[in-house]
Amino acid sequence: MKTRTPYGMEIADDCATCPIQKDGFFCQMTTETLADFQKMKFTSLYPAGAFLFVEGQVPRGVYMLCRGRVKLTMASPAGKTVIVRVVEAGELLGLHSAISGATHEVTAETLQPCQVDFIRRDDFMTLLQGHGDASMNAMQQFSNYYRGACHQIRYLGLTPSATEKMAHFLLEAAVHGQETPRGIRFNLSLTHEEIAQVVGVTRETVTRALTELRTKMLISTKGPTVLIRNKPALEAMVLA
Repeated sequence: MKTRTPYGMEIADDCATCPIQKDGFFCQMTTETLADFQKMKFTSLYPAGAFLFVEGQVPRGVYMLCRGRVKLTMASPAGKTVIVRVVEAGELLGLHSAISGATHEVTAETLQPCQVDFIRRDDFMTLLQGHGDASMNAMQQFSNYYRGACHQIRYLGLTPSATEKMAHFLLEAAVHGQETPRGIRFNLSLTHEEIAQVVGVTRETVTRALTELRTKMLISTKGPTVLIRNKPALEAMVLA
């Protein structure tokens, strides 16, 4: 069943007939597993800027991101914030803490209106123990987290120049972009300050790096829309 909401989205609250499932979603499971998942979950809509959980909080369960994007951040005692990664629809949030029982290591904040399915920790553990396909999907999510951590290390420690960091960041962001005759087009929902928190530079450095890439005709931008005009050249910068 679909329900109209104030955020211009429709809540798809029936997993069996959900129109937004696709490859890579945690909920790609058997009919039996989905039926149990359906009984356990609580579906909610969140506006942009909402917090699902915060760093240091005791885990209550896991959050299945059905629509939208969420940023995961980590803060130092001095108040410096790093964006660990941006989570796309189809992933579980809070998985490590829910399984281990440890407090959340990051804060999860919505970047845009999101549909989220919440499952209590005890119910989720029952789902994993009773259904092998759910356990395999959880392992795939852990694999995604590991990959994201490796990219974060590359941003912060192994890429020498700010321009190369930006090239790497844009290529990652373009994975879900649209191929056009002029290049790969995608919307970048992060501000320059947030991009700086991802790649480990200052906001001013992000602005200069983007300007350099535009000057070299490798990309063009219009508002939040980015067009990668010369993907091979960007890839060459990353591999150099």
